[in-house]
Amino acid sequence: MTSRNWVKLFINTLIIGGLTTVVTGFFVRWDEFEPLFADADFLEVLSVFIWLVGVGFIFSLLSQMGFFAYLTVHRFGLGIFKSVRLWNSVQAVIVAFVLFDLIYLRYISFAKEGEGAVSYVIPALIVLAAGLAVAWQKMRQTNKEAFIPALFFMVVGTVIEWVPVLRVNEGSWFYLMLIPLLICNGYQLLVLHKLNEKSLAERKKLEGKKPRQAQKQLKASK
Repeated sequence: MTSRNWVKLFINTLIIGGLTTVVTGFFVRWDEFEPLFADADFLEVLSVFIWLVGVGFIFSLLSQMGFFAYLTVHRFGLGIFKSVRLWNSVQAVIVAFVLFDLIYLRYISFAKEGEGAVSYVIPALIVLAAGLAVAWQKMRQTNKEAFIPALFFMVVGTVIEWVPVLRVNEGSWFYLMLIPLLICNGYQLLVLHKLNEKSLAERKKLEGKKPRQAQKQLKASK
């Protein structure tokens, strides 16, 4: 990927993270922010908006670090297992393991006596559903081998990025962090191959200009 397209990916993901966090924040924490609108305290609303944008930028940076870390891990995995099918099988097992732990470990850590497991299953289902949707779209846009890697990053990558909130189980931050992470992760997955193709076309175009420039310089020297 060219530096120009990398900067484009960085900025777009940053903006998406900021905007989705604003929308998610006002939605999931409406009970806290409703009095500000009721009292027409627009200065306070603006300060909350700016704060949510800043928090969204942090979520976006976490998403981007996780994404580029996964690209490195993916290359290592292909090099170690020497087979796309075998590496995909390993990733599928890890996805199942992470989803199980997301339910089980949170339940034994935070469930109160007599509390059911439904509230602990729902977040895992949301992550899985988002992962399947993005992985399916990625497969349609590229090839069938891309399904498992995309699902792996959407599930495992998101859960790892989500760990700071999972550890404290803070309700007001739970979905405030999850939704922007899923959207940022999905965006990066679905746009990566397009930017790579664009970068390749730009390089070929640049390489095509070099011989013509050399010929012009040669003629000028004569």
